Amino acid sequence: MATSHAEKMNDRILVVDDDRTSRALLMGLLGKTHQVVTAASGEDALVLAARQTPALVLLDIQMPGIDGYETCRRLRETLSRENVQIIMVSAVSSEEEQVRAFQAGADAYLVKPIDPPVLRSQVRLHFRLRAAMARVASAEPDSPAPDGKLARLVEERNRQIDAMQDVAVFALARLAESRDEDTGEHVLRVRDYCQALAEQLRQGSPYAREISEQFLSDLYRSTPLHDIGKVGISDAILFKPGRLTPEEFEIVKMHTVLGGRVLEDVVLHSESGSFLEMAVTIARHHHERFDGSGYPSGLKGEAIPLPARIVALADVFDALTSVRPYKPAYAADHARRLVCEDSGKHFDPVVVSAFKAVFTKFVDICDRCKNSAAPAARPEIDLACRLIHLPTNCLP
Repeated sequence: MATSHAEKMNDRILVVDDDRTSRALLMGLLGKTHQVVTAASGEDALVLAARQTPALVLLDIQMPGIDGYETCRRLRETLSRENVQIIMVSAVSSEEEQVRAFQAGADAYLVKPIDPPVLRSQVRLHFRLRAAMARVASAEPDSPAPDGKLARLVEERNRQIDAMQDVAVFALARLAESRDEDTGEHVLRVRDYCQALAEQLRQGSPYAREISEQFLSDLYRSTPLHDIGKVGISDAILFKPGRLTPEEFEIVKMHTVLGGRVLEDVVLHSESGSFLEMAVTIARHHHERFDGSGYPSGLKGEAIPLPARIVALADVFDALTSVRPYKPAYAADHARRLVCEDSGKHFDPVVVSAFKAVFTKFVDICDRCKNSAAPAARPEIDLACRLIHLPTNCLP
């Protein structure tokens, strides 16, 4: 699908900092590859952003007048229909400040003095994220009322559109995975675990009526995006080999809020329908716990949306059976015991019952994904990659 002229051309970065030296430094680092404009205050930044929407904002926190937090909140309000990435910058580097930055609407957080390679990496990451979000939003199916040969042509076109959306979704998911310690197959395993659970729940469980064919399709397409919010969490925390401090864990918890916000932006600019709306729900609530002790909202029981309850179990099982910096991979039987022990606490007992019933499928998925060769090529995926300008090797 062709990219609009405006979408191609908007590489505008707005640098907001009351310190002239900092503004000059950022202009020097980014001015050769992007269009950079600067503002010395939050008030000036709001005026400039209203005049011409930036693609990315580098926003200092400590400024006279309205500070970075308030500037960020106002930018989010005034540019609510624009896909703008905001990176907040601070000389303080406290965990409390980072959490406040994310709560104000920031997508990421950098610490002064800024390391040039880190800055360039963050800027590239957020432009890639912005582009992938735009590709998801722009891949819309045609919807005339055709008949005969035209119906077949439109069906084929819509099949290609679905493939394009799937490619763009995986491009988004890969951005999140590139920020984590996982092997790269995590989103595939979680997706397949969730399908096994949902199909079992459809067979006579109390939730059977909720699980339609559309539910299964939406769940399949949306689960790869459950951790997209990790694009905003710093490497120092994501790659930390030991256990996180309580303050660091508070920052990691924000990936649910960031993920929900990113996907809400995609929904706002898209007519793709229910699967992206489900993706928002999953990204935000897959760390809620059935007993109400989870995050970010502390939802309890069936107040937690069913797709998030399904993903919660699948995500934890995959974490238990995978190597992480702080633990080895557990055997599937040991992971099964741990999941079952958390029935009614972390997990919905009904979902745990479904898990027990399909446990052998979980083992098969785990073994197949961890030991399989590259999958066979699919022509419609290759076509979609060409149409939205993605290399086919960026996908599983």
